[in-house]
Amino acid sequence: MNRILSKLSVLAAGMAACFLPACSPSTGVNSGNKKPLIVTTTTMVTDVIRSIAGDDFTVQSLMGPGVDPHLFKPGQDDIQALQKADVVFYSGLHLEGRMTEIMERLHSQGRKVYAFSDALAKSDIITADDQPDPHIWGDASQWTKGLTYCAQKLSEAYPDKAAAIAARAAAAALALTETHARLKTMAETLPVQKRVLVTSHDAFRYFGRAYGFDVIGIQGISTVSEANLGDMARISDLIKQRGVKAVFVESSVSHATIERISKDTGAKIGGELFSDALGQPGDMITINGRKVDQGTTAGMLESNMHTIVEALK
Repeated sequence: MNRILSKLSVLAAGMAACFLPACSPSTGVNSGNKKPLIVTTTTMVTDVIRSIAGDDFTVQSLMGPGVDPHLFKPGQDDIQALQKADVVFYSGLHLEGRMTEIMERLHSQGRKVYAFSDALAKSDIITADDQPDPHIWGDASQWTKGLTYCAQKLSEAYPDKAAAIAARAAAAALALTETHARLKTMAETLPVQKRVLVTSHDAFRYFGRAYGFDVIGIQGISTVSEANLGDMARISDLIKQRGVKAVFVESSVSHATIERISKDTGAKIGGELFSDALGQPGDMITINGRKVDQGTTAGMLESNMHTIVEALK
């Protein structure tokens, strides 16, 4: 244990040293004809930023499909990418765990570092477990606010590209707005009394508020926490009392807890939902005759809704 703690201390010290004021971004990284470098964190952030950046920027994501941002620990390559970045976008509200401190340090040094969550009014933000809930993208209308905010910040940083950024942002915002409408329509096909969504962790409160679901997460808003036996017993009783037909596992969280709940209650496992990470880009499914890419935020939300509605009917 002491050896592990020692290694963690060395890693933390190295990371902190990297972000001292002397560690300014490399001036030669994007000189000449090279495109400005944008570094992003989660797949949801990356998807939106790529849609507004187009071919004018290089976008590098620190996290890939299936990666849990609550537990993500940046390696040396990630630290170097952040050091070289011209602009950094992240989700915020401590979704990225300990990386939040790194982002705040970079921002304090005058670097162009922006959180999607900064676009939201205080009244928009859900509080759970006495903490702000970071799972904003579950509500496509709220995620659109983050898109618009980040597009504005990128335009301010690169005014010569502002017109192109604005045009791409408008198209991306329209796509999310249309997705929001489709999600509402899909949810309304399910009777209100059946809209009870039981998942591995509390990642769907924004989704539930936007589309009319009573959301029950076995774990808290962060996967760092663990479900205790008392919570599992209480939720099992609730599932039986309300006649919930299905419970759902998540793509970036262990399935063990939900599998236990399913066994204890007789509720089937209704499918796997994308919670804190998108699917693989280009992973297409057909929903109501439309091709949907689960590697995009819009496609992930539609895929989740389809899975939920079909299982709870």
